[in-house]
Amino acid sequence: MSASLASSSALLDFLRQNYPSAVSPSASEADLPGLSHRLFPNTSYTDNEKVETSQWLTTASRLATPDEDEAKHAERLGSLNIHLSTRTTLLGAKPSVADIALYYRLAPAVKSCSAAERTGEHGYHHIVRFIDFVQNAPLFGLSIKDEDKVEVDLDDIKFVHKPIDAKEEKERKKKEKAAAVAADESQTALPIGKGKGEDGAKLNKKDKVGDAAQNAEDKVKSTVGGEAPQQAKKEKKEKQPKPQKQPPKEAPLSPCLIDLRVGHILKAINHPNADSLYVSTIACGDPPGTDNTFEHEGQVVRTVCSGLNGLVPLEEMQGRKIIAVCNLKPVTMRGIKSAAMVLAASPRLKEGEEDNHKGPVELVTPPADAKAGDRVIFEGWAGEPEGVLNPKKKVWETLQPGFTTTEGLEVGFDIGAVPQLQGDEGAKKPIGKLVTSSGGTCTVKSLSHAVVR
Repeated sequence: MSASLASSSALLDFLRQNYPSAVSPSASEADLPGLSHRLFPNTSYTDNEKVETSQWLTTASRLATPDEDEAKHAERLGSLNIHLSTRTTLLGAKPSVADIALYYRLAPAVKSCSAAERTGEHGYHHIVRFIDFVQNAPLFGLSIKDEDKVEVDLDDIKFVHKPIDAKEEKERKKKEKAAAVAADESQTALPIGKGKGEDGAKLNKKDKVGDAAQNAEDKVKSTVGGEAPQQAKKEKKEKQPKPQKQPPKEAPLSPCLIDLRVGHILKAINHPNADSLYVSTIACGDPPGTDNTFEHEGQVVRTVCSGLNGLVPLEEMQGRKIIAVCNLKPVTMRGIKSAAMVLAASPRLKEGEEDNHKGPVELVTPPADAKAGDRVIFEGWAGEPEGVLNPKKKVWETLQPGFTTTEGLEVGFDIGAVPQLQGDEGAKKPIGKLVTSSGGTCTVKSLSHAVVR
């Protein structure tokens, strides 16, 4: 399936033809994300749905680029096909301008597809169904002539896929997670009295039958000999107290506790409710199913809010590599949950100077060959990061003052700025550069001796 070229102005013309009272003649590409409530005034949208609509508009525009690599295009279509497998529209059931944008971009391509490309084993069944729904559903009310519609033969199905049940899929993931936890627990020895014998071996059926027979024999001997049975019931063994789990050993304070990784910003948009914030979709190398992640264009990504609007141009945020702090506790920023933080440098304030938050600000840039998910550490501070930093322990707040840049514009860690780490040898430790496993150094564009946060 090849992409068709369609500019934003052509999309706006298409919208004006179908919704003349909702789309003004002066509307531009920048107005597209906010058109949903004008096209569908009876539908309300949450903040997250507004952000998701903007993200799908970006995806739609990329599907139409003529220079898109075929493999990447197929990957995007595959991801979209999976997304639509459990949804009627891109948002689930609600209509949005993004549905119409995707229809406009993809309809010509679907029209020229072969039957195998549409409904074959590796075809795009759900995209075809989506296209047919958008062009015909009263929900959208598009005025498209029959000869211009994508003809879909509902009886021409080349391969029948087993439908994906959203509840079953959720239950399957839940069971997988429980199985993994059970596997870990099975490695821990059970205390005596919890399904094992005194020697730690598990009792089998034969052992239990033998014990019952011995008890019966003892009772017979006692009755024949005229002796009263010692006890009608077998004495209960005293329950052994459960061994208390030892609290995990607390790792010593170190910048290695902070999970710093290379991130790839797939796209960034303005926050719908905050002028100072961007909302970015960032791949950080997380495995599928990681908390606070979702799949986008075939990659596992996080949503990240950053206070860089007005400080870093939006175009500089698109498609670039950054350094992300990945184990801070997620926070909701003006209605949108943010699951990481983007590192940036700003000038160090002089004594008595107030921060007016006007910049300049420069993003920390990883080495050119770094990949999304690559971990970066400060030289001399190797170690494993915490899963999620405990906000009460203020690890980030304690260590962040040591994040700085050198005269050579390299990002580093200065132990001299963190009193809690200074011991007999600590103060003599040189600034540790922020590097990848291959030795590449993270840098900034022009700010030396800056604050990095």
